[in-house]
Amino acid sequence: MLRLCLTLLRHRIPAMVAVACALFGAALLLTATGVLAETGVRSHLPVGRLAAADVVVSAEQSLPTAEDVDVALPERVGVPADLADRLAQVPGVRAAVADVSFPVAVVGPGGRVVATSGHGESSAALSGDALPALDGDRVALAADVAAAAGVRVGDEVTLRVAGRDRPARVAALVAVPATGVLLDDAAVEAVAGPGRADLVGARVEDGRTEEVAAAVRTLLAREDAESRYVVATGAARGDATLPSAGAQRDTLVVLASSMGGVPLVVVGLVVAGALGTVVATQRRDLALLRAVGTTPRQVRSLVAGQATLVGTAAALSGILLGYLLAGRSLDLLATGGLVPPDLPLALSPLPALAALLVVALIAQGAGRWAARGTSRAPLAEVLAESTPSSRTPSRPRTLVGLVLVAASIPLAAPPLFSGTLDAAAGTALAGMVAAVGIALAGPDLLRRGSELLVRRGGFRRGSAHRSVTSWLAVQNLRGNLVRSAGTTTALTATVVFALTYTLTQTTVLAAATRDTAAATVGTRTVTAVGGVGDDLLDAVTAVPGVRAATVGDTSVVLGRTVLGEPEVEAEPALVLGPGAGRVLDLGVTAGTLDDLTGSTVALGETAARSLHVGVGSSVPLRLGDGTSVTVRIAAIYSRGGGLGEVVLPTDLVRDHTSGRLPDRLLVRTDGAAVDRALAAVLRDRPGVELATTTTSTAVPANTVLNFAVLGILVAYLLLGVVNTLVASTTARRGEFEALRHAGATPGQVRVAVRRENVWLAGVAVLAGIAVSVVPLALLGVGFLGRPWAAGPWWFPVATVVVVVAVALPAVELSARRTLRRA
Repeated sequence: MLRLCLTLLRHRIPAMVAVACALFGAALLLTATGVLAETGVRSHLPVGRLAAADVVVSAEQSLPTAEDVDVALPERVGVPADLADRLAQVPGVRAAVADVSFPVAVVGPGGRVVATSGHGESSAALSGDALPALDGDRVALAADVAAAAGVRVGDEVTLRVAGRDRPARVAALVAVPATGVLLDDAAVEAVAGPGRADLVGARVEDGRTEEVAAAVRTLLAREDAESRYVVATGAARGDATLPSAGAQRDTLVVLASSMGGVPLVVVGLVVAGALGTVVATQRRDLALLRAVGTTPRQVRSLVAGQATLVGTAAALSGILLGYLLAGRSLDLLATGGLVPPDLPLALSPLPALAALLVVALIAQGAGRWAARGTSRAPLAEVLAESTPSSRTPSRPRTLVGLVLVAASIPLAAPPLFSGTLDAAAGTALAGMVAAVGIALAGPDLLRRGSELLVRRGGFRRGSAHRSVTSWLAVQNLRGNLVRSAGTTTALTATVVFALTYTLTQTTVLAAATRDTAAATVGTRTVTAVGGVGDDLLDAVTAVPGVRAATVGDTSVVLGRTVLGEPEVEAEPALVLGPGAGRVLDLGVTAGTLDDLTGSTVALGETAARSLHVGVGSSVPLRLGDGTSVTVRIAAIYSRGGGLGEVVLPTDLVRDHTSGRLPDRLLVRTDGAAVDRALAAVLRDRPGVELATTTTSTAVPANTVLNFAVLGILVAYLLLGVVNTLVASTTARRGEFEALRHAGATPGQVRVAVRRENVWLAGVAVLAGIAVSVVPLALLGVGFLGRPWAAGPWWFPVATVVVVVAVALPAVELSARRTLRRA
């Protein structure tokens, strides 16, 4: 069988190029997503300043849910500071140190400001550094922080801690990165509060690390069973330095899964189409094999074997490039803040082996599917080369396709009832389902369309109203329905993918930008390295003609009903200080922001509707560090698309956020003169910036990644279309020879092929636009209140131009080459 596969391949190399390219792309995408997923599962942050701590104990940074994955908590969940004393009593522990982190800004000579983190001097034991006594104004700086601030040992600096400036002198430099600033423990306790720690590190006797770790787990399970702790050793210790590390690694796994899931569907369609063309070119060879006794099962195995051989060879190079693509993708995610910048890429042969296995399965499955018609057809029909494309398409197949197209409409309806990202995702899903439906119903729809064209368009045999080349083009459409439908549906899928996926993202961004612009009354924004303290707020509000309020960002865990299903997930939340109503107009429809104090909350209309609550109702929620609170609803507002569906008062979350200080001040002034006075007040404050408030919503990193994945998918689809068109045109050599023998000139044949593909491209573009119109219209109504999506006007035009510009030259060039050989 192997020798026969190689023999057939040697004589059908051009047709197998399409299969090789398709499976190369599959291996590339599968390897890249596999490496990213493995990184999310196995990789850990560098141990850094915890290098000397053999065992690190921290709190679990997630909230367990009954029937779903755990919800990641964005803020640091602390541990009791006295946990260090308990761990010090465990046999084998030499010392246990509690560590706490807080934001610090170092102001060096010339106003150079470096944002970093502060720790107590006892934390130096976790990195193995020996320090002089740090008391009063003496501090130690990490070497990288000192270099950035331009200071050395003995120099004076200003530390901005908890929004207040204090003088300090550099007593020592620490070589370990990410150490930040070390202060005396009393000063740290005054900032962070007594009894609180972020983690506890334990130094143990040599060779007893795992024994001590097991003893610590037993101790915690016995004495504090209600709390959830993580006891880490080895490389896993590094994750304790960043609260969001676990959540970001989980996000990486989810992103990799979504990046690999949709491409697999596309890969299957492209490979199946390419192999269908291969089977058409080998139909005569397969017929002869059937004539000499080859069974249908052996025919299917022969086609699948060819695909597997080609796929394995192509996959090897795709796998190598997949590792490079994974590295670039991780850099992009780190730049966008979705993963820690120093998270290393996990490299192992597992993604390569998995990609090779999946490619082989795709090749086997697609090959057997493509050969099923030839293997099952009666032998007389196969020998007569009566192609399946000339038969009437299957009615069940057409019915299933039409059902899928109809089913795409309710799938696109969620934006009408919920303005959430989950609802918007239904638009792209509806487009994909409709594209699959078009692929199934395509042959029958094309048959009916071509028959209508013959009856109504003057293309009957002997008609004098149409040219010979046009008549030939129409007859080719009717006589090769499967081939023509394959080309049309591939181009249609490309148009649908491009329009629905891209315009979904741009519409959501447009809705967020609209709400943000309408809500933002304050024209100036004040930011400070380390956060906005009370003294800065007092200085700004003391300027006559200035109204200001603090604004921050956090997350809460809120249970809600989405599309009829209960969900528990982290929701972004806005944190507002007193007087926020003077600088923000949230579009309050019930209640007032003046009541947003203490244990209260304001909810967007979408969140309130999903929770079935109103002003005065009580709602249980968890703050960003997992603290459970019951809050009263003070207001309901309409502009949640850009600002989030939850607004909290500053005094509720102050002790439950990692930064503890607001991120910025939103300022409203009475004119240019007040602006100048405000700028003068802030001019001599290093690290404080006054900027014009921007109301445009920044493109999230995951949206950028979605655009990148979409670009890869569209390019892959177009590559598959080009390869299939070239292979199918090359396979028409016998048809071109027959036309030449009947008296057609090469020019007439080329014109007929050109017109045939112009019609196919036109049908594909119109079908793609028609399939995309309804989901995008429903999306526009739900998010923007109008029956069309938001996005650049030129994008649909560019999509059509690219699809046509890629498809038509591919057919034209391959037809010219085939005619020269005919």
